[in-house]
Amino acid sequence: MSVKVALRQFLPGSAWQILRRSKQRARRLGGIDFGDLRRLSALGNDFGWERGLPIDRFYIDAFLAANAQDIGGHVLEAGEDRYVRQFGGDRLTQVDIVDVYDGNENATIIADLTCADHLPADTFDCIVLTQTIQMIYDVRAALHNVHRILKPGGVFLMTTHGTSRIRRREGVDNWGEYWHFTSQAIKRLFDETFPEAETEITAHGNALSTVAFLHGLAAEDLKPQELDHHDPDFELLISARVVKREHHESR
Repeated sequence: MSVKVALRQFLPGSAWQILRRSKQRARRLGGIDFGDLRRLSALGNDFGWERGLPIDRFYIDAFLAANAQDIGGHVLEAGEDRYVRQFGGDRLTQVDIVDVYDGNENATIIADLTCADHLPADTFDCIVLTQTIQMIYDVRAALHNVHRILKPGGVFLMTTHGTSRIRRREGVDNWGEYWHFTSQAIKRLFDETFPEAETEITAHGNALSTVAFLHGLAAEDLKPQELDHHDPDFELLISARVVKREHHESR
């Protein structure tokens, strides 16, 4: 049964007339040329890597470049040390890589951030977690531990998906993907887990860059002004810079 026949059969008469009038109004407003985007599958299946730099990575690079001076001293990154090496330079004194699985031969710390009580408190000058917290189901527990192991005055740099295709699945990959956030949710999470911290949360993206990202296009497919434009209704990526409160001894 076609969609049109099904609509005629099951929609009440008044609803069908409303639908017809809406379609006629859309025609008067002008047709939409979807071009290459009139398809049911994405143009690319690897977030844009096969075409160039993925659009979310463009925003991540821009965020870390803007906060590069925070990346120094004893630094922790999840999974690899790609970003801290790229942006930390000679400010780094020690780099640790944390991973939940011991199969990562580059990891210096094997730990589940949701239950990492064995990691010493007040250890790291900077912690960088890019595209990580959406893969952690108990995200509050993980953020509480990040707060605990970060030195007073230390900086936590984080990015996470707002709008994205799904990357990981339980039962198929080593871990699942559980959350896609809004900047409002991130603010409330940090209010809960980083008490009295200095927090700056930024959303990145617009309608065009979000649609392009979902189709697997790359940053090179868009113009700089199209990437740079911010529309608060379209949060492709969310970044956060959080400075842990310094300890103050009571007098």
